[in-house]
Amino acid sequence: MSGTLLKVEKLTKHYPLGTGFLKKTVPVVRAVEDVSFSVDAGETLCIVGESGCGKSTVARLLMRIVEPTGGRVLVEGTDIAGLKKRALRDWRRRMQMVFQDPYSSLNPRLTAGQIITEPVENFERLSRKQRQALAADLLQKVGMRPEMMHRFPSELSGGQRQRLGIARALSLQPSLIIADEAVSALDVSVQGQILNLLMDLQQEMGIAFVFISHDLGVVEHIGHRVAVMYLGRIVELAPCEALFAKPVHPYTEALIAAAPVPDPTRVRLKAPVEGEVPSPINPPKGCAFHPRCPLAVERCRIEMPPLVPMADGRAVACHVRAPTMDIPAEPATAANSLLSPVARPQTF
Repeated sequence: MSGTLLKVEKLTKHYPLGTGFLKKTVPVVRAVEDVSFSVDAGETLCIVGESGCGKSTVARLLMRIVEPTGGRVLVEGTDIAGLKKRALRDWRRRMQMVFQDPYSSLNPRLTAGQIITEPVENFERLSRKQRQALAADLLQKVGMRPEMMHRFPSELSGGQRQRLGIARALSLQPSLIIADEAVSALDVSVQGQILNLLMDLQQEMGIAFVFISHDLGVVEHIGHRVAVMYLGRIVELAPCEALFAKPVHPYTEALIAAAPVPDPTRVRLKAPVEGEVPSPINPPKGCAFHPRCPLAVERCRIEMPPLVPMADGRAVACHVRAPTMDIPAEPATAANSLLSPVARPQTF
């Protein structure tokens, strides 16, 4: 890894509910709120959290599929959040996306070869021979036979469709790929194949990934660093190994405790947190997690905790845990942890 490729600063997205009447204030959905992180070249940053926490909205904001309400998205030092039309078009070659559904994200009327070469033809004219050579090369790169370029998406399996989506993303030789739940619709055995393929491509081509998932087993397998989101905000950002060995934020502990454990003899915590996720239209004052947090104190109900850097290189937004600025090496005791040290997510 060398140098920061992507830097996100205070990225925010609000969706107003209506247009208001007589310029009165209208309620808004706070989908993403003050999100900041960076991604180095050749690094995989995973974003995890419950459904509705804002993970996919962050992906769409990074790709400028939707316009941000505030904040900056810096790619190689250039703020693409402020670029218009032609300038933005040139930057789109450097960032591509792999979508969750490997069928609906592909044009059913195009063959696999046409799907792969279509992005390139948006920028430059290719001869028939060049198109076939490009399609054959990329199909081989993602583990498919070159002759499959003549098949339609309906003639491919789910794993093959997702490989095709990856080949399409690679066609423009991007430096960053955003994968939004890229393996969640696949069988577990196929998930492992696709994850290993992405890791091999990263090692070979130096591509950086922003990998969005709700599956902690997948995240632990592929990630270098992990950003944990809750109600539109990042509550913990840490190296992958450190996060799973010793989660600090109570919500991170609850997520890991809730992950399936393949060994039925292992002891795990029952009901680590209670209650429902608050509404993003009317989030609670102070820390958004405090209504469900067993460690919450009065300050949590009043003041929003900032994302504070800690001694081991992670950052945590928690009034109770972050001020310690230190993380003990030994396993946490029942008095100060929600997570049993044996309750770990399944890995491939």
